[in-house]
Amino acid sequence: MILFHRLIGDSVEKPYLVVLHGLFGSGDNWQTHAKFLSQWFQVILVDQRNHGHSPHNDAMSYDLMCNDLAETLESIGVEKAHFLGHSMGGKTVMHFAQNFPDKVTSLMVIDMGIKAYPPHHDIIFKGLHAVDVQNCTSRKEAESRIQPFIPDISTQQFLLKSLYWIEEGKLAWRFNVPALETNIAAILAALPNREFSGATLFLTGGKSNYVVPNDHAAIQHLFPNVHFVEIPNAGHWVHAEAPKEFLQAIINFLNLT
Repeated sequence: MILFHRLIGDSVEKPYLVVLHGLFGSGDNWQTHAKFLSQWFQVILVDQRNHGHSPHNDAMSYDLMCNDLAETLESIGVEKAHFLGHSMGGKTVMHFAQNFPDKVTSLMVIDMGIKAYPPHHDIIFKGLHAVDVQNCTSRKEAESRIQPFIPDISTQQFLLKSLYWIEEGKLAWRFNVPALETNIAAILAALPNREFSGATLFLTGGKSNYVVPNDHAAIQHLFPNVHFVEIPNAGHWVHAEAPKEFLQAIINFLNLT
């Protein structure tokens, strides 16, 4: 599957940096950071399958998402790149590094571990179903329907960014709700037991429990050239909650200054 992608930066002499969003997100979430990082890179923002402007498909697994990414990069002539992924995107780039190590200059994983996670998105799916896009007539109505299930304003706004007018008077989600809900166990699955020896950054939020110190030994077993950085004042959305610290950690890791 060829994925929708945007290229930020216009210098062909700069190396590539591929950025993958998390569950329910899209490449649009990363445009501000991509513009900053385009000082050093040609940044490729990718919408993973069933997200953003990329095609929808009933099937969803990390093997499929890795193959999507490989096919997309081949289609635009990218032989090797730096890779950065947040949350689900972090799992995708980890799988990609395991499957295609020769294509990865460095790997940056944002607040995601290698372990399997228990299901914890039920309330979000209930909120999305409550919107009932087939009969919802305004974005304001959608907001009022999702609010009882997801009272946190920032999470509401994040999800509602993917609500759009598919035609006059008819709303739709850019992400494929049925496919994500059906395949959530695969999305939360553990990483295969295969080593990637390239330079790797695990950047985590101190207020998040996705990666805790007890996870470090298992991560280092699969990624022996790993560097751990924690941003204490950030939660799971490290890049949004602590953008300056996030970018500084990336700069330091890649020795950009």
